Amino acid sequence: MSSTEQSQPQAAAPIEVPPSGRSRAGEGETHRSVPLPGLTLSVRGRPGRRAGLPAALYVHGLGGSSLNWSPLMRELADEVEGEALDLPGFGHSPPPDDGDYSVSAHARAVIRYLDVHGRGPVHLFGNSLGGAVATRVAAVRPDLVRTLTLVPPALPELRPQRTAIPTALLAVPGVSRLFGRMTRHWTAERRTRELLALCYGDPAAVSREEFEAAVAEYERRLALPYFWDSLSRSARGLVNAYTLGGQHALWRQAERVLAPTLLVYGGRDLLVSFRMARRAAAAFRESRLLALPDAGHVAMMEYPEAVASAFRDLLGETDTGRG
Repeated sequence: MSSTEQSQPQAAAPIEVPPSGRSRAGEGETHRSVPLPGLTLSVRGRPGRRAGLPAALYVHGLGGSSLNWSPLMRELADEVEGEALDLPGFGHSPPPDDGDYSVSAHARAVIRYLDVHGRGPVHLFGNSLGGAVATRVAAVRPDLVRTLTLVPPALPELRPQRTAIPTALLAVPGVSRLFGRMTRHWTAERRTRELLALCYGDPAAVSREEFEAAVAEYERRLALPYFWDSLSRSARGLVNAYTLGGQHALWRQAERVLAPTLLVYGGRDLLVSFRMARRAAAAFRESRLLALPDAGHVAMMEYPEAVASAFRDLLGETDTGRG
């Protein structure tokens, strides 16, 4: 394991990722809808800056979307041809036909996309819930994963953090809709500020333009009839995954990952505790750790240059970056 800066542990456990404020297809990006058996995925792409680059696939966290990866995809356009999925029920992807929002179901959606379109092996990225999903994909289908980058993964913590309790409660049936009714008078601006405070190490670093675009995106998503359902069911799926034992346990699957792995943890993360970095580095057999003392839960949005630099180092150290 290699490591950069170290930080003192902070609070937490997983869940919400704030909406990113960019258009459906930003400058230099493509956007398409991909029908698959039982579901339809919205896929955001950023072509590589030259032909023949290896493929990368990005998986967002709970409450997030493919937009969360736009800054990092732009940074890595010299290294990979990037695509970011909207998981079923998030972003611009409709809910899955079977209503299954478990971690395994999200992992199957990723695998199905890679299999149907012949995209593997890819450099696989995941944030929070997407990190748990990516871990499961890498464990059960090592042939699809060239490298694994987790920012950070939502893996089980033995002692839940106080700051994680409100989001963990979203997993309780009916709580999300109750919260929606209790906060029905909240403006989209207030909701966005609450999420920024939860997910960013320094919410003040978000520009006014980015904030206004994030508010508009939040308003769009609040109007979706399945918004609270997809959020609560995915939260429940993540909590349920924490209770699984044997070969399906997430930490056991982390130990099975063969791909070189980059772990990114933020010292100001209120959702996944920084102290979990040590356990993750021990679990993933070929791992490197990037510690960002001032980052929160979404380092790929706050510090895309640093994450991109660490990924390039991973490629150089493992010689896995060639097509």
